[in-house]
Amino acid sequence: MDYVTEAELEESVQKVNVLRDTLNGVLFGQSELIDLVLTGILARGHILLEGLPGLGKTELVKGLSKSLGLSTKRVQFTPDLLPGDITGNPVLQEVDGVRNFVFQEGPLFSNIVLADEINRASPKTQSALLEAMQERSVTVLGESHSLPLPFFVLATQNPIELEGTYPLPEAQLDRFLFKLEVQKNNAATLQQIVLNRELGSEPEVAEVMGFEDFEQLLLDVRRVYLDEVVANYIARLVTATHPGESKSSTHIKYGSSPRAALSLASAAKARAFMLGRGHASFEDVKFVAPAVLRHRILLGYNAQVEGVSVNQVVEELINEIPFQDIDTPKTLKTVATK
Repeated sequence: MDYVTEAELEESVQKVNVLRDTLNGVLFGQSELIDLVLTGILARGHILLEGLPGLGKTELVKGLSKSLGLSTKRVQFTPDLLPGDITGNPVLQEVDGVRNFVFQEGPLFSNIVLADEINRASPKTQSALLEAMQERSVTVLGESHSLPLPFFVLATQNPIELEGTYPLPEAQLDRFLFKLEVQKNNAATLQQIVLNRELGSEPEVAEVMGFEDFEQLLLDVRRVYLDEVVANYIARLVTATHPGESKSSTHIKYGSSPRAALSLASAAKARAFMLGRGHASFEDVKFVAPAVLRHRILLGYNAQVEGVSVNQVVEELINEIPFQDIDTPKTLKTVATK
């Protein structure tokens, strides 16, 4: 395989840093969140942002799309939203006296789809995203339509809005690469927001990267080297999420799917790429593991009784599973870049 070179990494890291600085100017005091969002995007994954209202989730997504110059559509999810409202519908049109149904594209036909308050839509409407998020296509009346590439779903949801919401099913949660928790701002960040923002006004965001440059970044991330021992660590970590496979799994009812292992690998490579390394490490996997696993683990009743959260379980799993398996030779090596 043709691995990414040092010269390519140096140039790419400069572009990523400009993009990071731009987003830090959109959302103050959330540098780690922004790093994770960029990691997820470079890994070609969909991202679910969960946090209290007013923390800037929507502004972050809008700023990302503007800085990359990608086409973006926003869908406000409500209980009365229908599947056809997002996928599109066939429309009867008359041409030369002949009437035919012509497919009219919905807002899913965009590079970035902002699914705002996704958990307020009915399960039927939520299920309309399943094919789009996995296969990058939608099927209407038996006819498949390809979505534009790259294609990302960045969804937001508020954890405190329980009335009138529908929890996302496990099948859909599994299609999100990351579930990121947007934390509240501290006093210093709030002061910065007050001094630099006006109520009702949006921050000005310039396009800092062209479409071709962004596509090249996505291709280069795939060329990051993943060693066998790191792949072994990923496999053991995901296996440990299943009941009976580890000490920390006593609170788990259902563990993560193979898609979680693939997500960990892709995200770890993207993380290494952002740091200017041509190979993914154990630390890269450890950094992205909470965002990859927290929505792919279903806790049992005993966890609720004992007040144990999924974040606590994931942290215990990461601490319990060693980087190196005693039965696996230490073969981790740095790829020579040319």
